Amino acid sequence: MKKLLIIGVLAIFIFSGFAFINRTKSEPKGKYCHVYGKIKIVEYGEDYKVKGVSYGEDLKVKRVNYGEGKVGKWKIVKYGEDFKIKYVDYGQHFKVKFVDYGEGCN
Repeated sequence: MKKLLIIGVLAIFIFSGFAFINRTKSEPKGKYCHVYGKIKIVEYGEDYKVKGVSYGEDLKVKRVNYGEGKVGKWKIVKYGEDFKIKYVDYGQHFKVKFVDYGEGCN
């Protein structure tokens, strides 16, 4: 009886470990990788403060007119936004570099 209990507990740990490994592999690596889609640029009431940089970025962003449903692609809109962004020179939540290709998280 004890052997069955021990085998059952070990099986649960093993299978839950595989589930954890698969989940972490599919999740984006960067902290702000979830910021994509329809983006509204605002002066106040922002969700995130962002600084545009040439190097040392947290996220590479490609501005698109369609296909914004992937990491690193932003469609700039006036309404119906997923996130509101305010551009700042300091005090940012994260830094972005605007690119023509190679968008995504570091």
